[in-house]
Amino acid sequence: MVLKSLQQRFNSDDYYQVLSMLLLFAAVILLVGIGWRSPWPADEPRFAEVAREMVDSGQWFFPQRGGEFYPDKPPVFMWAIALFYGLTGSLKVAFLLPNALAGFLTLFLVYDLGSRLWSVRVGRNAALLLMLAPQFLIQSKNAQIDAMVMCWITLGCYGLLRHFMTGPHWRWYFAGWAFMGLGVITKGVGFLPLLMLLPIIAYALIQKDLFKGRLKWWCLAGPLAMLAVIACWLVPMVLIVQSQGTPELIQYQNNILFKQTGERYVNAWHHIKPWYYFLVSVVPVMWFPLPLLFIAHWQRVVAKIKAEPIIAILLVWVVLVLVFFSISPGKRGVYILPALPMLALALSAIITGADTKRWFEWGLTGLLWLLGLVFTTAGVLALIHHPAIVKAMADYSADLTHMGYLLLTVGIIWFAVLLLLRRSQAMVRMGISLALTWIVMGTWGYSILEPMRTPQALMANAAKAIGPDGQLGLVKFKEQFILFSPVDITHFSYLAPLEQQERNAWQWMHEGDKRFILVGDHQKLNCFNFTGAKSMGVAHRDDWVLLSKDNLLPTCAEPDKRYQYFTPTPGRWMD
Repeated sequence: MVLKSLQQRFNSDDYYQVLSMLLLFAAVILLVGIGWRSPWPADEPRFAEVAREMVDSGQWFFPQRGGEFYPDKPPVFMWAIALFYGLTGSLKVAFLLPNALAGFLTLFLVYDLGSRLWSVRVGRNAALLLMLAPQFLIQSKNAQIDAMVMCWITLGCYGLLRHFMTGPHWRWYFAGWAFMGLGVITKGVGFLPLLMLLPIIAYALIQKDLFKGRLKWWCLAGPLAMLAVIACWLVPMVLIVQSQGTPELIQYQNNILFKQTGERYVNAWHHIKPWYYFLVSVVPVMWFPLPLLFIAHWQRVVAKIKAEPIIAILLVWVVLVLVFFSISPGKRGVYILPALPMLALALSAIITGADTKRWFEWGLTGLLWLLGLVFTTAGVLALIHHPAIVKAMADYSADLTHMGYLLLTVGIIWFAVLLLLRRSQAMVRMGISLALTWIVMGTWGYSILEPMRTPQALMANAAKAIGPDGQLGLVKFKEQFILFSPVDITHFSYLAPLEQQERNAWQWMHEGDKRFILVGDHQKLNCFNFTGAKSMGVAHRDDWVLLSKDNLLPTCAEPDKRYQYFTPTPGRWMD
């Protein structure tokens, strides 16, 4: 009876009834696990540590990592984490909240647009399609910056669409530009909704009356709203830099304004991928099953594009975003996440009301059975400690028993859903299987993975080894080593080359007693030897060792510049 009632509510044409069900369903998935785990690599420890230092130091305007300026991203995302940290007093809760809320807002915007432009069913299906795509949930449940950028870009698109498709609505038009500005000072690419103006203008030239009363000269004032928001951060930042004029602040300003924007796009120095990377390696997997739905309903896609300009505009914008990121040599899968909400919206408008393709149902059902088999097989292999699984997980844990039970449970869940709901559509079974998997992974899974994904045990070993009077320095490290340290940390510029870090570390060790250096044993050092170095454990696939004065070589070249940054007991956030 309960399931039938829930189904009736989901199938209702009442806007608020369906919205309440969507938000309830999203809450179960997006909020589960918050407070259950610590920040994990790749980017979460960095943003969490920056936010922690903002709250502890009171310095919010120039983000710092280990006392050193962090110039890679503007501070908006870190501000959000810091705000929730200050409100809740718990970094474990705070660091995941901004993206969870961004996910909620993005789902609402997609649902609301679908309902306004077409129907409640289209809006509902668009939101559900978005939640099916792995990339959306992965990023909304992590603390990387991209989910928040996706939210601001979706708001920018929402403002333009409310004006041009349901308007004129000048308040939403200018609000859309303002949110683009917020996206720019979050991660540079917040201006992407501007690309939607290209197909809008093209259609306006073809169909003169399509946007009557909406394309006026004062549309040109839109950029002023975007620039006003950007100026709220940019102008004070530049004025402070110019008034103080320290080399560190000038370097921060130049890095964040030039190197991390235009230079990073045109002449990327890492994550180099071929132009087809997103189409071949990201879209088919991270946006699944949306690409397969496009193939299944290809004839309907073509017909809808010809019949409805709004669908063509949305799809052209998605293509333009993919082209924009494909041009740059530096590519990461998360870059194209902002295009996903509008793709889900367009696809929902295309397939809602269409007949289900039999081959699609069979194919997706077969894939779901295969995934259940993969989870079950991996669980069994982990339980018997099969050499293949042991080798794959050797750097994380020697005992795979708990991981085996976890994977086996997930596999059983998938088989149970497929059997119990065998009369339901394949995408319904997929959605319920994914929801239950996220619940299991966000609770039991987090508790198993926590010691594997953090250096907490390693840092505790190092603190014990140096003793209560010892001082610990870091060379060639990641932010998580600061975040999880129960003792004071000294480092020698995260941004400096390795040779400069170790030269400064060598000088630092000579200037005091009971000083130690923690470094990966794979590093090639010219001022230290590893003879007799004490192993502190494995973290992130590397073995870390503690170097004492016994490991100092007699001489070491002078560093080009003295770098030394001190952070008092950062790990106290875990108390």
